[in-house]
Amino acid sequence: MYEFNVTLDQPYDQALETVKAALMEQHLGVVSDVDVAAIFKNKMDKKIPPYHILGACNPKLADRVIGAEPNAGVLLPCNFIMREEDGRTVVSFMDPEAVLNLTATEEPKKVGKEAKEILLRVVETLKG
Repeated sequence: MYEFNVTLDQPYDQALETVKAALMEQHLGVVSDVDVAAIFKNKMDKKIPPYHILGACNPKLADRVIGAEPNAGVLLPCNFIMREEDGRTVVSFMDPEAVLNLTATEEPKKVGKEAKEILLRVVETLKG
């Protein structure tokens, strides 16, 4: 499987703060944010509920991946989406183990497994 997710009984803006706090507890920060809803509105005049693609990163883990296989940086950061659905917020994390298993060296694969364990702890925190 390429992802795992959790649905929060929170509106998008509140859920974003909740997710950021859960990530920080696991030493992950949000390093990128693509506002898909805004892009769709600006480029296609299409309105959709809030939908963001975000990137979570722990620099020490990223350093291990890039140090072992520099081109594996294309697989970073750990992307996740947040989207609003019926007043609730779906948070879906890319499975870093599945993605980093695409690499040719062992260290990124080890990092992928560690990162997945960390993100699964984030999901458990979000489930409350």
